[in-house]
Amino acid sequence: MQIEKIEFGRFYHIFNKGNNSEDIFFEEENYRYFLKLLAKYILPVSEIYCYCLLRNRFHLVVRIKEKEDLVYADFTYSTVDKPKDFDASRQFSHFFNAYTLAINKRYRRSGSLLEKPFERKLILDDNQLKQTILHIHHIPLINEIVENTEDYKWSSYRTILSNTPTKIQRRKVLEYFDGKENFIFCHQNS
Repeated sequence: MQIEKIEFGRFYHIFNKGNNSEDIFFEEENYRYFLKLLAKYILPVSEIYCYCLLRNRFHLVVRIKEKEDLVYADFTYSTVDKPKDFDASRQFSHFFNAYTLAINKRYRRSGSLLEKPFERKLILDDNQLKQTILHIHHIPLINEIVENTEDYKWSSYRTILSNTPTKIQRRKVLEYFDGKENFIFCHQNS
């Protein structure tokens, strides 16, 4: 089976779950570390529009940067080792491997933490982008983890509504929803 290559300048819904649907987050510190690694490995190659982290899986919406917008100084490569033909999929692989290694070391486990390969769905238009963001923010509701979207701590919903500094593309997300009030309305009525 051929895995779809991630293309520059495109939006993707990226998701994966624990191997055999097992947990990938065991305590709050794990969620924070995952987000820290997300910033380290994925921000150099993409903009992050939303996320939701659950005990045994995660979902992201990202826009891969245009090739000319990549800043190799932000990568883990030295200037001598910078790749001739950059593959964004490889950066996701580095991210997932770094998280797996840390979890395996911390909890004295071995082997694969996540299913391979990670899933990716190309987002084709603005409507699909909005629907994907709504769906991702509603996953804790769908799974009956919380009763209200704003109550779930490990999604980007509250971050998008806050005024605190963030690496999430808050302004752009709110523009897609025609403002904060409509963003809230769409989440409450979808």
